[in-house]
This record gives sequence, C-alpha cells and structure tokens, in this order.
Amino acid sequence: MTRKVFAKLLMLFILLLVFQTVAMELIFRSLMERAAAETLHRLGREALWSGLIALAVAIPLAAWVASSITSRLQRVVAFARRIAEGDLSARLYQGGGDELAAMEAALNQTAERLGQNFAEIESRRLELATMLDSMQEAVVAVTPEGHVRWSNAVMRRIAGMEIRAGQPLVHSVRDPELLACIHGAIETNEVHYGRASSLAPGRVFEINAAPLPSGGALAVLHDVTRVEAAEKSRRDFIANVSHELRTPLTSIQGYVETLVEEPHPNAATTQEFLQVILKNASRMNRLTEDLLALASVESPDYKLAAQPMRANEMVQDAIDTLGGLVVDSGIELESAGAPDDLVMADADAMNQVFGNLIENAVKYGKTGKRVLVGAKALQGQIEFFVRDFGPGIASEHLERIFERFYRVDKARSREAGGTGLGLAIVKHIVLAHGGQIRAESELGSGVAFYFTLPAVPEKHRDDEHEPSPVVATNEG
Repeated sequence: MTRKVFAKLLMLFILLLVFQTVAMELIFRSLMERAAAETLHRLGREALWSGLIALAVAIPLAAWVASSITSRLQRVVAFARRIAEGDLSARLYQGGGDELAAMEAALNQTAERLGQNFAEIESRRLELATMLDSMQEAVVAVTPEGHVRWSNAVMRRIAGMEIRAGQPLVHSVRDPELLACIHGAIETNEVHYGRASSLAPGRVFEINAAPLPSGGALAVLHDVTRVEAAEKSRRDFIANVSHELRTPLTSIQGYVETLVEEPHPNAATTQEFLQVILKNASRMNRLTEDLLALASVESPDYKLAAQPMRANEMVQDAIDTLGGLVVDSGIELESAGAPDDLVMADADAMNQVFGNLIENAVKYGKTGKRVLVGAKALQGQIEFFVRDFGPGIASEHLERIFERFYRVDKARSREAGGTGLGLAIVKHIVLAHGGQIRAESELGSGVAFYFTLPAVPEKHRDDEHEPSPVVATNEG
C-alpha cells in the first residue's frame, strides 16, 4: 500500500514537471518569435516569472494531495489505536475507489469480525461462569505461579473472604492439604487427590486438583461432610446395637451354660436363673421392636394417616391409656389442661409419642412423685408437653438426648431397662407431622418435653369428622 501511495505522489510530481516543461516550451517559442524585438533582460525576466507561476500552481496542488492522503492515514492510525484499546465498535469512513478505500473496507470488516468473535467468547465465558457458579462443588483455577485465575461463588463463600483474581491463593486459603494438592498438580503435571478439613469449620472436602493445558491447575472441592457424618452414624449405630445385644446375650449364655452343666440344679436356683434369662430376653425383644420402629419412622416410605383430633381429648386419652404404668410406682399422672383446638395427627403415632415420653418420665422422675401432661395453643399450632419433677438433666445433655442410643447415665438407663431409642423415635414421628420437639430442664427441678403439631385452620373445623388422605411427610 505504501509503495502505491508513493508511486501516486511520484506520478503527480512528474505530471507537474511535465506541465512546467510544456509551459516553458510555449513561453520560449513566444519569446523566440519576439526575440528580435525584445531585450535579453526581458527574456530572463519572463522566464523567471513563468517558472514561478508553474511552481505556484504545482506546490498547492501537491500539498492538497499530500494532506488528503495524510489525513486518511491518520484516521487509519486512530482507528488502529481504538481497536488496540478494546473499542471494537470503531469504524473507518470509506470514500473513493482507490487502494486506501479498499484498505479501509478490509479494516472495517476485520473490526466487525473481531467484535463478533469477542462477543461470542464473552457470551460463552458468562455461560461457563454461570454454570460453574451453579455447581455444588467449589472450583478454583490457579496460575503456574500460584495466583488465582478464577474461582466460583461456592469457593468464595467457603473461603470466608473475597478471593481476587491475580492474588496468590495462599493469601485467601490457608488449608495445607489444598495448597499441597494444587502445588503437586502444577509441579508433576498429574492429578492429585486429598482431603481438606480446615478450610471451613466443621466441614470436610475431597480435593481433586488437575493440571491445566495452559499451565497452572484446577482444583475441585466436593463437600463430603454429610457423607462422613452418615458413615460415622452408621458405624456408631452398628457398634451400639452390637453392644446392646452383647450384654443380654452374654448374660443369657452364662446362665444357660450354668443350668446345662449342672446335672441336678436346685429348683430355686433354676427359677432365679430363668427369671434373669427372661429379663434379658425381654430386653432384647424391646430393643428389636424399637429398632424396627426407628427404621420405620426414618424410612422415606413412612406414611401418616393424619386426621383432625382435639388436643384435650389426645391428652386425656394418653393419661387414661398409660395410667397403668404408674399404678405400682407411686407417681401421680395428672392433666395440666389442654385447649379443644383441632390438630392434624396420626392417632397410633401419637400414642407411641405419648407412651415413650410418659414412660421416660415415670422411669427417671420417680423422686418427683408427679407427671404432668398438657397442651397450650400457639399461633398456628398446638404445643403439647410431658413434665416430671425428678432430678432433671444437665444442660450439656439436652441437645443430644434425641440421638440414637445416647444416654445421660448409662448405668441408670440399663438398670431401668431403656434401649436408648425411644426419644429418637419420638423425634422422627413429630418431625414427620411437621412439628418440632425440644427438652427443657434444670438439675433438681425435673424435665419437660415439648412438641408441636400444626393446628387445623378455622375454615376446616366443620370437616373434622372427615378423614384426611394418607400422607408421607417423613423429614427424618
């Protein structure tokens, strides 16, 4: 292109020189015709003037052509600077049909294609960022120097502080296992695995750090906290069941072996041993029944036949049905009153809830000589309670007493014949009804268990005798 512009300018100057030469030729001929009458001085003067006139015409014309070409080249330079600065909307004005106009058209097409390509890249980048932000896993990309290249929203939330692109990852993340996996992936160009337990309090992450083709590494963190907790719960459950079964089985085996080895056992001794065997067998039977009940209420297929029931009738039925538990215990089972509001509840499940709570109160609150059962209306729900006046439970145990096999006093619980599953069963039944359960206690003042059930709205109270459909609402 530069050569063509230079050739044009050269041709222009040649034309100007030709013009000047022709003009001089015409003037010389005129002068020669008048040479006889003219003096040499006049001849030189006219030659000088003719040269000056030719230059006066040639110089402005050349300047105008050069200025026009320079202006168009300056626009091209300004256009290139705007493109370099990222302004892909810049365009050149196309005028004329020369080579510069063709160059301007080509540059405009290039800018348009660049704009389309960058728009497509940006759209894909935003789509990828949205997809990565919607992931449950935390993702962070790191440069070969260990600086953050990119991170998704989950990673920024887990880190507890803003992770900025371009800053060293170690400034935002201090977990040694994560940093070691990323460093290993960068150094060895191989995938590294690990477990991070100090990245967020109380959470465990599996790390998968893979090298990137352009250098650096990409780390993906999968939260396995729930999996770890479920696995630990499973191991603890198996260990607890094994322990609970081993104790009565050992006792039964010992007494049976004694009876078998004794050729002529004493009748009184035999009766005593059989009573012990029966007691341990009953304990194992209760444990088996509670395990089956717990498995049922924890199952996703657990169903409730919920129907409207009056709160005061539920409290009175519980007292009448379970009054036999306290006949020989010297404990008074009393009603603390309840509203006649309707609640949605499964009758058989509620019998199980009240049965477990009242049985616990009778076993562990004997010294209080009294157990109260009642209910009160709250906004949109009814709160039931079972309260004893025994020794109570220390505050550090209140949050855990609804766990499977958790016992405040293990020796006392086994002596009372408890399996450690009753409160766990109660909790899951209440949650399946859409309610909540809690315990309140002070040492020396007894324990009160509170659970809520959703109240029936006013507009449905006329339909209280119509059974509601069977629903499955297990939240355990």
